[in-house]
Amino acid sequence: MSLMADLLSTLFERRYAAAETRDDRPMRQLAQDLLTSRGEVSGMALARQILDRYAARTDDRKRSFFEYLGRELDIDADAMRSALEAYGADPSKRNYGRLMAASEPRRQELARRLNQVPGATGRLVEMRADLLRLAGDDPALARVESDLRHLFASWFNRGFLVLRPINWESPAHILDKIIAYEAVHAIHSWDDLRRRLRPADRRCFGFFHPVMPDEPLIFVQVALTRGIPGSIQGLLAEERPELKPGEADTAVFYSISNCQAGLAGISFGNSLIKQVVEDLSRELPQLKSFVTLSPIPGLMRWVESEGLGDRAGSPETLRLLAAHYLINAKRREEKPLDPVARFHLNNGAFIHNIHPMGDLSPNGLTQSGGAMVNYLYDLKRISKNHEDFANNNKVVAAKEILNLARAPLPAPQLRTGTDA
Repeated sequence: MSLMADLLSTLFERRYAAAETRDDRPMRQLAQDLLTSRGEVSGMALARQILDRYAARTDDRKRSFFEYLGRELDIDADAMRSALEAYGADPSKRNYGRLMAASEPRRQELARRLNQVPGATGRLVEMRADLLRLAGDDPALARVESDLRHLFASWFNRGFLVLRPINWESPAHILDKIIAYEAVHAIHSWDDLRRRLRPADRRCFGFFHPVMPDEPLIFVQVALTRGIPGSIQGLLAEERPELKPGEADTAVFYSISNCQAGLAGISFGNSLIKQVVEDLSRELPQLKSFVTLSPIPGLMRWVESEGLGDRAGSPETLRLLAAHYLINAKRREEKPLDPVARFHLNNGAFIHNIHPMGDLSPNGLTQSGGAMVNYLYDLKRISKNHEDFANNNKVVAAKEILNLARAPLPAPQLRTGTDA
């Protein structure tokens, strides 16, 4: 079936390519024609030309295209107001259809029509990555970004995603992308990658989309261990002894990497972890604990902002500071300041332990003074923990960590100046 699908796709692509002639009209004219086109072949030709010409543009010209989308293909407020009044007076199917049509900006339909071209989904994801990079504080471009995020949330719904194991026998082009996309603990070489994928006590899983089969969307690296580890150095040591999978009692999620900048804000991690837990539980029913070994990326920035930078040198004090940061440091909406904490707590995990010497790499020392944290996924408590966090902003943590967060912070260093 896959071979037949590839063959038909190739034949259609050749048919559309043969029908195309170079069209030098402005991009906005091509976009308008695509929105009004009724012919399948002509619509495909227009969509391909728009995508090809966009990809060849400089950043300034890409931004001007986004400005056109944001301002000229926006919602018609008068038409929407009229449709809303008609629906309020008579909520018929016809008036509901008018309201729905009026409330959707035309750029959403343009994106759908562009997406008819084979391979267009990945190119639209790249387009949103450009938009996120170029938008600044322009409200028109922010509207375009919101529309693409809205469409992608449907196109990349969990129901369309495929969970695939990634191992040393996976295709080289996939392995090469794992090296490139690893965002937590850099993979320095193919030997380094082999140590993470080949041993029997290591696993890696990624989500893929059928229209982007060679592009991982997100992947997680897992170590099978006895007991809950407290340092990434030990977990990734070159000479560590390999554990037989049947002897492991713990699955450690030690790196989760989003791969596509253009899919920022589209959440896959929650589904990924739950699916991997289910798969590992079936494969290795003796596993008792599912836990992370996670970075604390904003810790040192917070410590410095509190004037406590000189107090973070000792492991005991760093652990105290990390507990305060994870539990007490909040954003405006009373969620934890730390993004990794927000992610795992919202998924239903709880803070199990803090390790002040967990990551002694240059990046680990810069971001968190070397500290790492375990978030534990207790299968019996995940739903309750999630509800408590989502509805009441409750940070669930082990008693020892809660006690640390209640203990007084060390006095900040007094900053003295020099008289002129």
